[in-house]
Amino acid sequence: MQNDKETTRIEIFSDGVFAIAITLLVLEIKLPSHEVVTEKGLAHSLAAAWPGYLAFFISFVTILAIWAHHHWIFTTIRRADHPLVYWNGFLLMVVTLVPFSTGLLAEYLLHPEARIAANIYTGNFLAIALAFHGLWRHISKSGKLRAPQAIAPTQDEAARLTRHYRLGPILYLGAFTASFVSEAASVSACLLLAFFFALRGWPTESRS
Repeated sequence: MQNDKETTRIEIFSDGVFAIAITLLVLEIKLPSHEVVTEKGLAHSLAAAWPGYLAFFISFVTILAIWAHHHWIFTTIRRADHPLVYWNGFLLMVVTLVPFSTGLLAEYLLHPEARIAANIYTGNFLAIALAFHGLWRHISKSGKLRAPQAIAPTQDEAARLTRHYRLGPILYLGAFTASFVSEAASVSACLLLAFFFALRGWPTESRS
C-alpha cells in the first residue's frame, strides 16, 4: 500500500461495520412468546427479559464509545500502511462478535451456565480493548502516518492518550477475571467501563 494513501476508504468501511454491529444488537432482545404472555401477562413477560435490555445497553454504549474514539483517531492521521489496515481489521473483527456475545449473555445470564456466557462476553470486550490499544499504539509510534501538527495531538497529548488507552486491556482483563468468580460483578464492571470510556479521557479538541 502506498504510504501517502488517504484513509477515507478505511474510515467508510469501518463506519459501516460499526453501524451494522450496533444495529444487530437490538435483534438480541427477544419478544415473549404468546404462550408465556397468556400465562404471565405481557408486562410481566417484558420485565422478565431484563437481561436482554441490560446486555443491549452495555454493548451499545461500548460500541458507541469505541466508534467515537476511532473516528477521532482517524482525524489525526493522513496516511495508511499495512499494519494499520490489519490492526483496524482485527478491531472490526472482534467488534462484529459483540452481537453474538450480547445475545449469549442475554439468553444465559439467569441460567446455570451463566458463567460461560459471562466469560465469553467479557472476553469479547477484552479482545476489543487489546485491538484498540494496538491500533492506537501503532499510529502513535508511526510518525509518517500522522497529520500536520495543527491537527494531530502534541507529544504530551499523545502520551496522555496512550496511558488512557493502555487502561482498557488492564481494566477489561479485570472484568474477564471477575467473570470466573461472579457473573454479576463482571457484568457490572462492563457497565461501569462502558460509561468510563464514553465519558472520560476524551481527546482534546483539534487545534486550528
